[in-house]
Formats: sequence, structure tokens, C-alpha cells
Amino acid sequence: MAADFLSSEKIWFEKFKYDDAERRYYEQQVNGPAGSSSQQQENGASTILRDIARARENIQKSLAGSASTSSSGPGDQNELLSRISHLEVENQNLHSVVADLQKAIFKLESRLNALEKSTSHQPSPVPPTQKVEPFSVPSKKVELPSASPAKKAEPAAAEEDDDDDIDLFGSDDEEEDQEAAKVREERLRQYAEKKAKKPGLIAKSSILLDVKPWDDETDMAKMEECVRSVQMDGLVWGASKLVPVGYGIKKLQIQCVVEDDKVGTDILEEEITKFEDYVQSVDIAAFNKI
Repeated sequence: MAADFLSSEKIWFEKFKYDDAERRYYEQQVNGPAGSSSQQQENGASTILRDIARARENIQKSLAGSASTSSSGPGDQNELLSRISHLEVENQNLHSVVADLQKAIFKLESRLNALEKSTSHQPSPVPPTQKVEPFSVPSKKVELPSASPAKKAEPAAAEEDDDDDIDLFGSDDEEEDQEAAKVREERLRQYAEKKAKKPGLIAKSSILLDVKPWDDETDMAKMEECVRSVQMDGLVWGASKLVPVGYGIKKLQIQCVVEDDKVGTDILEEEITKFEDYVQSVDIAAFNKI
């Protein structure tokens, strides 16, 4: 009865087999087949080996570079030392050249000083005005003997020849001194005349005048014409302009140049204020010496 009952029941006695098969299937799907995992392991090992080989190559290259630099170091140092020694030699040569130049300059300065001292001790040359007089006097001496025979003929009967000769030399000296004095006086007179004719320095001043009208109805052009009509010796009118004062009134600002010895500011103001119809007052805005 029990066997018949169990035979009629639907029971899965081999379920564990199917579970194992399903588990293996999913493992293969996730991890891949066993051959692929081994291949991946081989690929990982090969990459590690390649990295190791590359690292070894880099180390060998770095060692070779350091060896080359260490081997080239002494050659560079020798070249630097040779250059330094060459520069030192050139520096010494330049120092010697500079020393020679300094000695030559010192010698030239000493020669110039000696020449200046020698020229300072020499007597100054005689001015040309002092050279003329000695030459003029001998010319007089040559002329005097020609006129002396006429003077000798008059006292010849009364005096002896020896006395006449002595008096003659004495008269010549006196006449020569007189002639030299006359020449000197004439030159002094000419020099004084030249100095008197030389024009002296004329003192001048630049004046800026403010001429104020009575009101805004004053004819400013006419007022300027009246101001410029003032003429004096040593007075020169310059530029002018109208400067606003206020309330429509303008003042005339005019410039002039005067000679201080001939024109005074008081006289100038008095002459301008004579035009009472146009001019109210005159003020000096600026006064400068030229």
C-alpha cells in the first residue's frame, strides 16, 4: 500500500543534479570557461615580465648616461681651466697697457705745466701804441738836421762852432721832447673823442597800463586811438586788448616801452588822463626793466 502511494506521488529525487548543473552553467557565464581563465593568467604573467624587462632597460640607460656624464666631466673642467687662464693673461696685458697710458698722460701733463710756467715768467709783449712813439721820434731826427743849417747861419758870425754844436744838440732834444708830448696829447685827445662818441647803455622799461572808461557806453576804439595819439621821445606803443571788468564794462590794457631818462610814468599818466571824455583813470598793471 505504501509503495503504491509513493508511486502515485510526483517526487523529484534527482534535483541536486540539476542544481549542480545550473550552478556550473552560471559559473561559466560569469567567470568564463576554464581555458580562458588560464589564458588570462598567462597574459598577466607576460605583462609583468614585459614591465620588468622595460624597467631593466631604463635602469641600464640611466647607468649609461651617468657614466657618459662622469666621463665627459674632466674634459669640460679642463676646457674651463684653459679659458680661465687665457682670460687671466688677457687681463694682465690690459693692466700693463693701462699703466703705460697713465704714464704717458702724466708726462704730457708735466710738460704742459712746465710750458705754462715758462710762458707766465716771460715778459709781456709791448703794446702796439708804445711801439709807435719810438719810431716816430727817429723820423723827426732825420728831418731836423735838414732845417738846422738855416738856424746855424744866423748865429754863425757871433758864436764859435763848438758852442753852436752844443746848443744845437740841446735844442734838438728839447724839440724832440716837445714833439713826443704833442703826439701823445693828440693820441689821448683822439681816444677821448672815440670814447665820448661810443653810445652808452640806454635804460628802458616795459609798462602795462590799465585804462578804465567811464561806463559801458564809452567808445573803446576811440579811447584806444586817443591813448595811442600820445607821442613822446623815447615812447613806443605795443599790443593792446580789452579785458572785461563787470556789468558789461571793459578796460583797455595796453603795453608800451619807454626810455627811463626821457619818459616817466607820471607824465605818461597825466597825458592819457587829459582825454576826460573817454578815460576815467589810468593804473600801472606791470612794470619791468629791460
